[in-house]
Amino acid sequence: MPAREIVDSAIAGHKVVVFSKSYCPYCKPTKELLISELGKDGVTIYEVDEMAEGSDILAYLKEKTLQEYVPNIFINQKHGNDEIQAAKKDGSLAKLLALSA
Repeated sequence: MPAREIVDSAIAGHKVVVFSKSYCPYCKPTKELLISELGKDGVTIYEVDEMAEGSDILAYLKEKTLQEYVPNIFINQKHGNDEIQAAKKDGSLAKLLALSA
């Protein structure tokens, strides 16, 4: 399956999607935060470094989001990792994630 199709269908088909690398030190706390809030079934995680299409997925995500690094997070098809971290700090994370329930 082409990278574009993998990414777009994941975003369209899941309320919370994280494109990550298994060894990324920035990805781990974000994944843990989302899983602690939503449970493992509430978050769909793609470890792109473990996927044959990983480099193509990263290239497409860069084209789509203009973000060159992981994690790439989508909640209700809306992109943003910095927004999630800011929402955690200001207390609005629960509200943001409630929209995905």
